Amino acid sequence: MRLDRFLSKRPDFNRQQVRQLLLAGRVTIDGQTERDGLREINAFQRIELDGQALQEGHPARYLMLHKPTGVVSATHDPQHRTVLDLLPEAAREGLHIAGRLDGNTTGLLLLTNDGQWSRRLTLPGSKLPKVYQVETAEPLGAEYVATFARGIYFAFEDLVTQPAHLELLGSNSARLTLVEGRYHQVKRMFGHFRNRVTRLHRESIGPIRLDPTLQPGEYRPLSAAELACTLENPAAHCTGA
Repeated sequence: MRLDRFLSKRPDFNRQQVRQLLLAGRVTIDGQTERDGLREINAFQRIELDGQALQEGHPARYLMLHKPTGVVSATHDPQHRTVLDLLPEAAREGLHIAGRLDGNTTGLLLLTNDGQWSRRLTLPGSKLPKVYQVETAEPLGAEYVATFARGIYFAFEDLVTQPAHLELLGSNSARLTLVEGRYHQVKRMFGHFRNRVTRLHRESIGPIRLDPTLQPGEYRPLSAAELACTLENPAAHCTGA
């Protein structure tokens, strides 16, 4: 939201008064005087008028979690254990999921209270690569690699999937890189060959890789390097993160 609109929503100021307050230098953002009403603000900034807080601001939080099997990617579920249930109750407030995983899929899950950041990571237009380890019931062959690279037709949506990179690791295992995230997409792509996925594990989302020291169910804050990389260019390779 723009600063002038934020101030105008308060019952004690009209638009003319807001302009005067800004010109007089009476408004600060995170301790710095701000006179530009067009300045974009967010919920994490402290905004004051004459030293009195109009918005306290609260810290932005960015977590990676090693999702185990059997928990659902939801903030609340009356029947199933959710990924937020893996966190202490005091740490859950305001968090939501950036990029969900099926209940029986494991691996990297991102949690945040920053909606703008999570939208940037998950919008289809970002084409952010997501990398998965896949194990299947039946053997894999070169025809899988070629078909995934061309794209697979999904009749329900009447579309062809974006080209995907499949690296064969063994007779029944592969590493798959996608730039989209359609409903049960990985399982449906292998289902094109009538081959059932027996294990699915997400290794990375864009520049963020799952910390190998995290055990299933464990989490940690993103490092400064990981966060900086996603803020600058989510689709880039992040060295040193």
